[in-house]
Amino acid sequence: MKIRKKLVTGATLAAAFVGLGFGLQACSPGDGGDVTAQVTQAPSFEVDPFWPKPLPNEWILGNVIGVAIDERDHVFIVHRASGDGIFGQNTEIGLANGVSICCTPAPPIIEFAPDGTLVNAWGGPVEGAPYVWPASNHGIEVDHNGNVWIGGNGGGDSHILKFTRDGEFLAQYGTPGVREPNSNSTEHFARVAEIEVVAETNEAFIADGYGHRRIAVLDADTGEFKRYWGAYGSTPEDPTERYRHDPTTPPHPQFTGPVHCAEPSRDGKLYVCDRTSDRIQVFEQDGTFLFEKLIMPETLSQGSTWDLDFSNDADQTYVYLADGQNQRVHILLRETLEPITMFGGGGRQPGLWFAPHSLATDSKGNIYTTETYEGKRIQKFVNQNVLKDVTEFDQGALWPAGMK
Repeated sequence: MKIRKKLVTGATLAAAFVGLGFGLQACSPGDGGDVTAQVTQAPSFEVDPFWPKPLPNEWILGNVIGVAIDERDHVFIVHRASGDGIFGQNTEIGLANGVSICCTPAPPIIEFAPDGTLVNAWGGPVEGAPYVWPASNHGIEVDHNGNVWIGGNGGGDSHILKFTRDGEFLAQYGTPGVREPNSNSTEHFARVAEIEVVAETNEAFIADGYGHRRIAVLDADTGEFKRYWGAYGSTPEDPTERYRHDPTTPPHPQFTGPVHCAEPSRDGKLYVCDRTSDRIQVFEQDGTFLFEKLIMPETLSQGSTWDLDFSNDADQTYVYLADGQNQRVHILLRETLEPITMFGGGGRQPGLWFAPHSLATDSKGNIYTTETYEGKRIQKFVNQNVLKDVTEFDQGALWPAGMK
């Protein structure tokens, strides 16, 4: 049973979460004060428990590690189709191992139509190919030309791949196989988490990532390295030891990583997820630091800020933030990153997650979330096209009204 917390006032809510060790805190250089949310309305959603449609060919998904949506509202995911520990060898992929009629790993990149019908599936290592498939693919982007980009966060994944939407190889950027990080390198990356391409400037923004501690920017046609920066717009430094988050100390002067998302907005800003520091940093797209926001800063382990996208209104009023440690999606005001509400929870039923990892919105304002680890799925949350009063800060599973 899920215990829901009533929203009485912003101050009461903030006090309740501070009492639980989860203060909602905003800060910028020189500002250490708490800010409480005053907004009492938020977009509303319902999970679609029947999306997507069943896969053909006895296919099964592994860790779904990225989602992107093109101009047709086709949904692309990338999942891990191979690797130790991803599948139960004789239970999940018995067909692949010749012991039963089910199942076999689907190709790593899958394209769905808006109704959830499978359109295409491709990808993976190919002997003799002019590219190196990542050891652990991570993140996917479909740019304004319909090209598909992926990164990787496995050992030696120090490059980026670009294909056509149908899987024809176009380019490999960076030098694969480099294991030692150098956050000031212009020759290679280090375990890239995500790529986002801005059509107006034709620039690719790289969340670089698990090894490096920076944002890198490339020319999206040529892969030419244009610029990079670290936390607060500073010169990045590689860590000398594993960072262990301490919410009682000031925010770290460097990205602590993984630098897990780099999401451009329509008004020329860039929103960066610094996951284990429980924070979002906001920049101009030239690297000028604007402000940061801590989200549930008492969250330890893998952190609270995994991936984000925006509402589809003209002003992109809201941010939707995937929080894979607390098993929630947060709804924030984009202008200030003030939390308004959150939904979801831990579990395997529709509307719940085990580690919501990646998130994207389509042109109708629907939200798509992926799950890594044992979750291994994508879910769709249908936009109800209405702002509702927030009566419960933690909304729980957003089941359709007739199913509650």
